[in-house]
Amino acid sequence: MPRTAAPTTPAASTSTSASSATSPSASPSPTPTPSTSTSTSGGLADGLAATPWEDLVTSALLGTDRRPPGAASGAGPDRAASALLDAAALHTVRRRAGLLPAAASPRPAPAPDDPRPTLPEAARGRLAQLLADRAAAGGSGGRRGTAPDLTELIPQWLATANQHGYRAPDSTLPALLDAARARTDLRPQALEFAGPRGLWLAGLNPEWKFALRGASGSALLPTLTDPEAVRRLWEEGLFAERVALLGAVRARDADAARALLATTWKTERAEDRLMFVDSLRTGLSGADEEFLEQALADRSRNVRATAAELLSALPGSALAHRMADRALSCVSPGLTGDEPFVAVEAPHECDAQMQRDGVVALPPSGRGERSWWLGQLVEASPLSVWPARFGGRGADEIVALPVADGWGEELHAAWCRAAVRQHDAEWARALLGPPSTPPSNGPGTASLAERAKLLAVLPPGERASWVAGFVAAHGLSEAFQLLGVCPVPWAEPLGRSVVDALDIARDAGSYPWSFSGVMGLAERCLAPAEAHRLEVLTTTPAEPADASPGANGYWSEAFQRLVSTLRLRATMDDELAPAPEG
Repeated sequence: MPRTAAPTTPAASTSTSASSATSPSASPSPTPTPSTSTSTSGGLADGLAATPWEDLVTSALLGTDRRPPGAASGAGPDRAASALLDAAALHTVRRRAGLLPAAASPRPAPAPDDPRPTLPEAARGRLAQLLADRAAAGGSGGRRGTAPDLTELIPQWLATANQHGYRAPDSTLPALLDAARARTDLRPQALEFAGPRGLWLAGLNPEWKFALRGASGSALLPTLTDPEAVRRLWEEGLFAERVALLGAVRARDADAARALLATTWKTERAEDRLMFVDSLRTGLSGADEEFLEQALADRSRNVRATAAELLSALPGSALAHRMADRALSCVSPGLTGDEPFVAVEAPHECDAQMQRDGVVALPPSGRGERSWWLGQLVEASPLSVWPARFGGRGADEIVALPVADGWGEELHAAWCRAAVRQHDAEWARALLGPPSTPPSNGPGTASLAERAKLLAVLPPGERASWVAGFVAAHGLSEAFQLLGVCPVPWAEPLGRSVVDALDIARDAGSYPWSFSGVMGLAERCLAPAEAHRLEVLTTTPAEPADASPGANGYWSEAFQRLVSTLRLRATMDDELAPAPEG
């Protein structure tokens, strides 16, 4: 006996047996035959009409031979199967006819006003084109050819639009939120551009709830001069709203923000306390020291570590002085020989007081305990203590001193982390050394990631000039991370250095795909005015005998795409420029 399938389509309600069973003139045949569905199952179908739908589905799934439905338990297999289908048809019609409309939901509150100026018409069309191209490409980007990759131009377009203070057109908000959902790097700029109406819309769609977590929240916050409204949101609001509120209050009055945080600190979850402590990073000052000192005794290890990190970034804090005392006992001028050097005696233990001040006792795999402890002490110590320790020498002289017993790499890496944490440009400059020096021979660290962090401490102009010198001396193979921290658009010396290096790589027959990342950066970061100077590079010269097959064609295509992208960026900037007054 074949098993029957559960009816899932309207076809079941149009069967002959269903019509026969519901027709007033239809009656079961006194002599049922297997070939007549109506005469065979009409009576059984009537008997099954009261059987619950769920029971019919169960019988259909298991088969009427194993689970005959209700009144069909004594019928033959064929009659039971036909009766089941007829009863299902009856139930389907009944269920559809008896469907009740859903209860009306309350209407959402009206969208808030956004007083910012509207986009110029040309820029409005450009935004629609960029978002449509993103959707058509699946958000993946990375397409090749000579045409610009519009998806990769969205961040720059948003940055320029926000710089001019425009508001997003209402019709583009859904596509804008979809783009921000797919790409986390777009979220800060996209949410700023979407403004209060974007946050309002995000609250109506669960797929856009990220906007409520990551938004600055200014449109969702109460008036900060209303203490009762602030207190109520702080005590009753969602976590994202509370983080946004704390940041807004801190930007206005740091003392009031700390007082607000203290009211609920003891009852907060550990992960929430960590986020709240980390929010003090913005606008960190000596006034935060007392609160952070108390957080050193927190029951959460992550909270304690973050509090210790922030205190060490305050050179005048008590923790910074305690760490300096420990570090100075480990690092000292050499006392023997004719040439000055640095002597190191790493800690032999990590006591409870060190751990309370943020020193992690257990090193990562592959690290020795003593070197691990030494690095943490030095990076948490104020850099201002070292000139006095080394006889008044400056940072560049100190880092040039030889370090005894193989401790140089560990000591210099810790000084690099300290310079980044304390935003000390003098030490960052000394640890970077001249850009012409190979990274492996530099005074600080050979790590390009650490060098990029040191560069970020320098003023923007000096940063770009240093990287330009590095590219000119060493080419582009090791410059990608360094280029990423340079201000955009690249200053002329840096842009010229990058283009010259790309041209040299092409002429040398280098494997072109190795430079695709740098070429992509150039498309986004070169000044648009450079386009006219790059025209000569778009031609396809004769291919050297030792070059990769098709390399020159690829280079020509890449330079054509670079030129067309720069020209499009120039057009986008013109479209976003405010109309002249008058």
